[in-house]
Amino acid sequence: MNLTVKEPATPFRSLREAATLAIMSADLDEKTSLAQTAAIRWQERRLSLRSPLDPALPDRPGRPEKPVLVPPKGTEKRSLHTLPGRIATLHALAHIELNAVDLALDIVARFASQPVPHSFFDGWMKVAFEEAKHFRMVRDRLRSLGADYGDMPAHDGLWQAAHSTRNDLTARLAVVPLILEARGLDVTPALQEKMRETGDIESADVLSVIYEDEKGHVAVGAKWFRFLCAREKRDPAKTFQDLVRANFRGNLKAPFNDVARAEAGLTPSFYRSLSSKNAS
Repeated sequence: MNLTVKEPATPFRSLREAATLAIMSADLDEKTSLAQTAAIRWQERRLSLRSPLDPALPDRPGRPEKPVLVPPKGTEKRSLHTLPGRIATLHALAHIELNAVDLALDIVARFASQPVPHSFFDGWMKVAFEEAKHFRMVRDRLRSLGADYGDMPAHDGLWQAAHSTRNDLTARLAVVPLILEARGLDVTPALQEKMRETGDIESADVLSVIYEDEKGHVAVGAKWFRFLCAREKRDPAKTFQDLVRANFRGNLKAPFNDVARAEAGLTPSFYRSLSSKNAS
């Protein structure tokens, strides 16, 4: 982790409190700073996991007034061969990364009382730290192109997809890292290549960093999903399929990056039968 992070002014006593305060913050610089500072302090064991004085988790994360949130079909798709198209793509990516910050923090704060090893929280705070880094990288790239996060509408599908699993840790792991994050492994390499084809090497380099980190994020999800299944003596692949059918709308979209997924511990036996190609 980058230990040169500027510490936020907001004080906190426990990891759960820090994660909750970061989720609640509508100031995105403060949100990402809180996430990274909490990750460092937790890594250095300078925080307790939780406290009786911790604030309650909000139903929704704090957000600035913009972007305006619209249904997923309300966001416009443009060609990457134009500057507006690349900006729109980067804006959508920034929105994904911002949601990923809050989702990593939420799994820590929401499930801090679960009987799991402290290394569970080590993994997810590393994810939160890196998602905050990703958001800042994409936002910096947008600004270098004369735009900023909030300039165009975004959709709320990611948070809604995760909200249905707020009472079930195993289901949350199935939906967030093993569906939503794993999807990034499928689509990012092609997007990165298209950026290079247009000559936008800087954006392609940002995507490269995100792609390499996301492999680790899916691996964290797969590790703890398998851990919980083993503890409950449940078959991981079948449990994943049952939880996805119960908590995720629609089929999983092919093509899949089978190699990257397998490296992260997510083998085809988990997801192939759930894809649109195999749906009845």
